[in-house]
Amino acid sequence: MLLIGQEGAVSVKVISIDEAVELLKPGMTIMIGGFLGVGTPEKLIDKIVEKRINNLVVIANDTAMPDRGIGKLIVNKLCKKVIVSHIGTNPETQRQMINGELEVELVPQGTLAERIRAGGAGLGGILTPTGVGTVVEEGKRVIEIDGKKYLLELPLKADIALIKAKKCDYYGNLVYNLTATNFNPIMAMAADIVIAEVEEVVPVGALNPDEIKTPGVLVDYVVR
Repeated sequence: MLLIGQEGAVSVKVISIDEAVELLKPGMTIMIGGFLGVGTPEKLIDKIVEKRINNLVVIANDTAMPDRGIGKLIVNKLCKKVIVSHIGTNPETQRQMINGELEVELVPQGTLAERIRAGGAGLGGILTPTGVGTVVEEGKRVIEIDGKKYLLELPLKADIALIKAKKCDYYGNLVYNLTATNFNPIMAMAADIVIAEVEEVVPVGALNPDEIKTPGVLVDYVVR
């Protein structure tokens, strides 16, 4: 159904979790917000597990724990690849990687955030000294500027971003809960379709403008 603003203007489209998950197809690249499950759209993940949408490439900060967040996708073997900053809290991710069941691309956390930001901003990549002279450098272009070496890291984009917010208004403006903000705002800029799982929808004007981290123009669908 369509959510109607106070002046009668059509704004974001509110859909059910089932309708949201129907937008996901096997083999898609998806970004999922959160940090160890904090700020992660848990209900959307549960529905992906229920529908057995597999062969996914997941871009996220981490794979959480086996029983939480993205870890549920790993345990159910729905991912073919993950691009994350660490997997230390999920032994199942480690096991699948070692056994060749899952491709894992480890990216330094700051580099990961900037690659996503570059994808959203339409940049061709970023230059960072992080990883120079280490295994991170392998296969990457090294650029020297003023005598200092940098790695050219390419932008990251996704077919769909699944993010979590505390509140949204009738126009889809999103407010996050403290540190649950984490990767959600930058992921909302770097995907073709953005689906926000929210706890509460409030009237236009009820949100403090300073609280809004993601403007509604970036949000395609809301799941309440």
